[in-house]
Amino acid sequence: MTNDERTSGTAEHRRLPAPLRHSHLLEIARKRNFVHVAEVAAELGVSEMTIRRDLIELEREGMLVRTHGGAIPEGDGAAAPFIDREEPAFAARLRERNTEKRQIAAAAATLVDKRVSVALDVGSTTYLLAQALAETANVKFFTSSLRTALLLGEGGREVYVPAGQIRGEEMSICGKSACDEFERFWFDIAFIGVSGITVDGLYDYSPEDSDMKRVYLRRSKRKVLLCDSAKYNHMSLIRIADLDHIDLLISDAPPPSNIAAALAKANVEIEIAPTLPGA
Repeated sequence: MTNDERTSGTAEHRRLPAPLRHSHLLEIARKRNFVHVAEVAAELGVSEMTIRRDLIELEREGMLVRTHGGAIPEGDGAAAPFIDREEPAFAARLRERNTEKRQIAAAAATLVDKRVSVALDVGSTTYLLAQALAETANVKFFTSSLRTALLLGEGGREVYVPAGQIRGEEMSICGKSACDEFERFWFDIAFIGVSGITVDGLYDYSPEDSDMKRVYLRRSKRKVLLCDSAKYNHMSLIRIADLDHIDLLISDAPPPSNIAAALAKANVEIEIAPTLPGA
């Protein structure tokens, strides 16, 4: 071992004792469903090798399961889905996990080319995607979200909304007339938001908004699900569709093993959005 390596190892030891690192790793696994070696090493100011050794020890203790690039919680694949019974207010959802959602939105924005038709679902992550696309010209936007329509319209973008009933605080346009109107179109790409995802499919709180989500899924060439990792193994009132109705999942962390296996069986691609600079 060189003097530099000894110095580095000593500095790492001073930064955070192993038991505290282990507690931190377990907390990250619980909150994010995935421990990313490079990210955690940077957070703690230690080497990636140190984190890998920590993960090996935690796996031996039955606390985590190592995967490519990191680890997932032990037994997460067998966890029973959590049922979300009440829809949080839009403003609350926009604040919750905002960094992760902006991360997902930034990755999704790279999929939008000029001269395409884009369907944007209601939801906090799709709204952040609209913010990311606000300066994108030569794109036709279709949305049932009045918030998204106003955001893009104020920026001079070409925006289309359906005729229908406005659903309360969500400010979404819904109903049979709205669905029938958008059923006439063909979208190059649709970005869908959900309240949860399990091995059995995609979920949402609202029957009305779920009807429009199904329209987007039927009438789009490419279907992209925007879903932060807190929604893994969560379900709510309405089951929207099977997993094979989407083409791509964009999230901030890999799904747990049970959902990953179900997505692979459904031929769904998975993209993990990179961390935003300064986040």
